[in-house]
Amino acid sequence: MHYDNTMRPQILFPLYTPTQSLPGIGPRAKKIIAELAGETLISLCWRLPTGFINRSRRVKIADAEPGTLATLEVEVGAHKTPRPFGRQPYRVSCHDETGEMELVFFRAHADYLRRVLPPGKTRFISGTIQAYQERRQMAHPDYILTRQEYDEMPAFEPVYRVTAGITSRHYAKIARGALKSLPDLPEWLSADWMSEKKWPPWKEAVLKAHEPQDEEDLSPSSPARERLAYDEYLASQLALILTRQWMRRLPGRIFPKAAALREKAMSALPFALTSAQEAAIAEIDGDMGQPMRMLRLLQGDVGSGKTIVAFLAMLNAVEAGAQAAIMAPTEILARQHFKTLLPLCQKIGAPLTLLTARQSAAEKRRVLTDIQTGMARLVAGTHSLFQKHVAFRDLGLCVIDEQHRFGVHQRLTLSGKGRKSVDMLVMTATPIPRTLALAHYGDMDMSALREKPPGRRPVATRALPLERLDDVVEAVRRAASQGRRVYWICPLVGEEGEEGADAALALTAASDRHRHLSAILDCGAGLVHGRMAGDEKDRTLTAFQQGKIQLLVATSVIEVGVDVAEATVMVIEDAQRFGLAQLHQMRGRVGRGEKDSACLLLYRAPLGETARARLDIMRETEDGFRIAEEDLRLRGGGEILGTKQSGAVSFLLGDPAAQSDLFARAHDEAARILQEDPQLKSERGEALRLLLYLFGRDEAARTLRSG
Repeated sequence: MHYDNTMRPQILFPLYTPTQSLPGIGPRAKKIIAELAGETLISLCWRLPTGFINRSRRVKIADAEPGTLATLEVEVGAHKTPRPFGRQPYRVSCHDETGEMELVFFRAHADYLRRVLPPGKTRFISGTIQAYQERRQMAHPDYILTRQEYDEMPAFEPVYRVTAGITSRHYAKIARGALKSLPDLPEWLSADWMSEKKWPPWKEAVLKAHEPQDEEDLSPSSPARERLAYDEYLASQLALILTRQWMRRLPGRIFPKAAALREKAMSALPFALTSAQEAAIAEIDGDMGQPMRMLRLLQGDVGSGKTIVAFLAMLNAVEAGAQAAIMAPTEILARQHFKTLLPLCQKIGAPLTLLTARQSAAEKRRVLTDIQTGMARLVAGTHSLFQKHVAFRDLGLCVIDEQHRFGVHQRLTLSGKGRKSVDMLVMTATPIPRTLALAHYGDMDMSALREKPPGRRPVATRALPLERLDDVVEAVRRAASQGRRVYWICPLVGEEGEEGADAALALTAASDRHRHLSAILDCGAGLVHGRMAGDEKDRTLTAFQQGKIQLLVATSVIEVGVDVAEATVMVIEDAQRFGLAQLHQMRGRVGRGEKDSACLLLYRAPLGETARARLDIMRETEDGFRIAEEDLRLRGGGEILGTKQSGAVSFLLGDPAAQSDLFARAHDEAARILQEDPQLKSERGEALRLLLYLFGRDEAARTLRSG
């Protein structure tokens, strides 16, 4: 991450000094350190030890147990130099009043060893004791020190996770250098809260976290580490709320409820709205009826009816004379939205326009002209909608489907397409636990659809060992013979030498399974995976939608994708390899029509405890919100949203999923602080500005300067 000192408070400048300013960092180490931690001293400070070595245990030679780490005070004896070109190691004898031992060195430099181990002198050595031919020895001691050096050596040495090219000891030395740059900062936490939690001041907490002396010091619940995690949560929540305040400060517009178009749309719907849909629409209408900009997240389980809610919101903008757009992460999804909404739009007399990257040049020119002149009032599309050449006449509302597939930058770019600030409704089919919702979408209001529309059929879910593969293939054959369509999901693309492939588990690759099923079934089989070109992938998915092929073998790329009512069987191979949220999303591809549907989870025995719990939950429930909470409990927050977040918050010092109470407290505290001191101008507010910069929330801090 690149940091610019021009706006940052001067007291923090030392922390943002480049790491190569420290002794012991050459060009090669600089690159390794940058990949491990970052390019500034503060990034080294935020990377905490994962363990420690206790060097305080001083023993005599006679008491030094083989296999243990020990520190000894010895008198250096004779050097035993190996014969030239021999394979024997260099040995140095040493002793104390209880016995003798040898120090052993392979590929030794004799001049160096004579200098650091002069015969007749006392030295302190620290390392692992070994037994060799009934004698004690120590190969390549970790430390060889004079008394003065020993007195300066820390009794407890932190251990850091490192990579090839740098040792933990080298990294620890560099980290110690970075810690010397820590300034004394004013306190941003309340005295009462610190007293209640028994937390140390910030600088002391950082130093303590880098000097663990027992297992408790490594625990997330230790006072030092807990305080630093809370600091990070507080900075995160302050930044989200400040960003939200700033964005809402932009001039908004009032969109009244679309009475005429809404009435036509409701009468055209072949079903009644659920109470959850009605509640979400009321919340959205309330937002759009206010002069400030709407920023709302609509989360709903698979098949909960988010698209209709979004469409009714889009009509508010259209009836007021503005334009509304719905954007999807893939062309197939954009066309699916277009296909779903087109009949409704035709019935109510509101034309719907589609813009994708693969339209012909002539068609694209026509669509772009219609968008620019305002003829296109309702637009569905892919990320093409936020490219520079797309100019809306008057974009009033933007709906983004599957937000986590888009970066924050693209989202903000699209919101700037309107003459005034654009209302934004973000949809996700991945129910998100409250803690993660606050962490990733805390700048938005939230609505949740917890009911499924009437008529949505349950999906019978079974878990089967892979030994039952032949039975599953026969079930697929029967389904295909009845005109039904089948998904078969595999965890990997079968390409030789692919990174991440686990040869020991012999995972079945999608391409191998496709060849196998194509050879024994005559229903027509297609293959879709993430490495395919987009147009090739879309052609296969379209063929599946149209029934030209009845079996679709795919990787988890199908997790959020086509809506095929005739698909009634979902086979997930190596189901133990997927997270609960992914399994639930994939299961949601079936059960969309009138026929009974099934999901078969094929697993490799033996199952671990977590994998078994995952499959048990899938059999027990189809409630995506419960599944999301269980997923969080079983594996933490890192992958809950199904894919890596291009614009998501990542935490260096804490885990909001494991510390949900602490995180919720930080959220509430941030809201209270900014309610009482919106511009952070008080004495504590100035300290909190430093906190924002410490955790790289520079943009949020700068909104205060702008405000």
